[in-house]
Amino acid sequence: MLRISNIKIDIDEDLSLVRKKVCKKLNINDNEIIEYSIYKESIDARKKDKITLVYTVDVRLKNEKKYLKSKKTDIVFISTNKYEDVSAGNEILKNRPLVVGAGPAGLFAALLLAQRGYKPILIERGEDVDTRANDIENFWNNAVLKSNSNVQFGEGGAGTFSDGKLTTRLKDIRSEKVLREFVNFGAPEEIIYSHKPHIGTDILKNVIKSLREEIIRCGGDVRFGACMTGIEIVNGRVVSIEVNNSERIESDSIILAIGHSARDTYRTLNQNGVFMEQKPFAMGARIEHPQNMINKVQYGIFSNHKKLGAADYKLTAHTENGRSVYSFCMCPGGTVIASASCEGMLVTNGMSEHARDKENANSGLLVNIETSDFGSEHPLAGVEFQEKYERLAFEVGGRNYNAPCQLVGDFVDGVKSEKIGTVKPSYKPGVTMTDLSLCLPDFVVDAMREAIQLLDKKLIGFGMRDAVLTGVETRSSAPVRIKRNLDTLQSINVENLFPCGEGAGYAGGIVTAAVDGIKCAEKIIQKYSSLE
Repeated sequence: MLRISNIKIDIDEDLSLVRKKVCKKLNINDNEIIEYSIYKESIDARKKDKITLVYTVDVRLKNEKKYLKSKKTDIVFISTNKYEDVSAGNEILKNRPLVVGAGPAGLFAALLLAQRGYKPILIERGEDVDTRANDIENFWNNAVLKSNSNVQFGEGGAGTFSDGKLTTRLKDIRSEKVLREFVNFGAPEEIIYSHKPHIGTDILKNVIKSLREEIIRCGGDVRFGACMTGIEIVNGRVVSIEVNNSERIESDSIILAIGHSARDTYRTLNQNGVFMEQKPFAMGARIEHPQNMINKVQYGIFSNHKKLGAADYKLTAHTENGRSVYSFCMCPGGTVIASASCEGMLVTNGMSEHARDKENANSGLLVNIETSDFGSEHPLAGVEFQEKYERLAFEVGGRNYNAPCQLVGDFVDGVKSEKIGTVKPSYKPGVTMTDLSLCLPDFVVDAMREAIQLLDKKLIGFGMRDAVLTGVETRSSAPVRIKRNLDTLQSINVENLFPCGEGAGYAGGIVTAAVDGIKCAEKIIQKYSSLE
């Protein structure tokens, strides 16, 4: 198969022209193509008066040999563009594989195991996605938090209530399986090739339900309201876990996909000797601008073009105090959401629906946090660091889950904000206008203030004085890594335990977490024969 890159069409030209341009580039007739698919679509908006769509295309031809000696860098051979199943092992499973956590890592691990006949048991501390959605709406509207059913916990994981962003730099064929499975279960087909694919929370909720139903149809069990509260390790091997302080489940292979907010589970694992170590992360606040402003800056006269939709951005800056500041989880046409999972603590995140048609654009504006900032050598010192500032944010916000909020201009000037300007904060239950320096580390505040002015030179309007900052955002990634063997993917000191996904420190987004879940499931498949 050939991969042909750098196929360009004008934004107003029809997509069918891409195939014609491939034929012209290869000097072939259309009937010589056996198979054709778009691998990637991107937007070249460097010239505001001429925006171009750029495609990479995979084609299988009747005669590909003549291209073997091609020196063109935009025509290359690839062995395959589709995921292939690994071979099953021969050992006998005494107990069914157990997957802990129903975020992307856990769901895709359980899906693959179920598809291959291993009949996994998937447990999730939170609720099914419909019950969870109702609990979250109640929290956003009435400030009633459920500790095991919220933006962090429940079917689909934290990514379900974000944007369903599927962007990844990961060059792994398993990514193709992840995207195609999402499409199979109801996601838009363009996520297969879009440069910045997203599903949207509204669609993703239904996709997740369909995925769960497939796990069950293939022989797996899915249990909600089932929190891992203990772990039994005998002679360096995990043999069972405790659920809800009462039930014991035995398993030969346990995939631990607990997510980055399962702090009680981290503490349980640490108390039982599972090796883990500190890991850097990032923290800051959410910044909101008018989406129309971002569209005009990024797309110029094409800002309302139907093929472009809501514009996004990706920005970085390096500040004088040595910190990196960057935009994170940018949500075009979205909202800032209440993402707390613990009583008395406050956390924000961003979310978009598929249409991305809300008034504001928002993004995390985050500063890198090093392990040396934690002030302790304890493996969970990063968790305590997060908790400290989440408690402060809760206090500064008014102890009612209102979020502390400040105008960008006031934040840069070091002045407490008294009222909202032209940009209306989207966070619910509500905001308290204040001074964000009261709930962020000084070095984070200093870096953000400098970075806003630097980033305004890269994206004109980023430093808009009436733009708003809503804090705090602390859950960009896990501050912990549950260390594992690079070959077996098992814990370095506990056999049969597979730390997996974002919560274990091995992923950073929906696709990378799902891919990691598939990798761990493959290790079980390669060792054991199926239960069918």
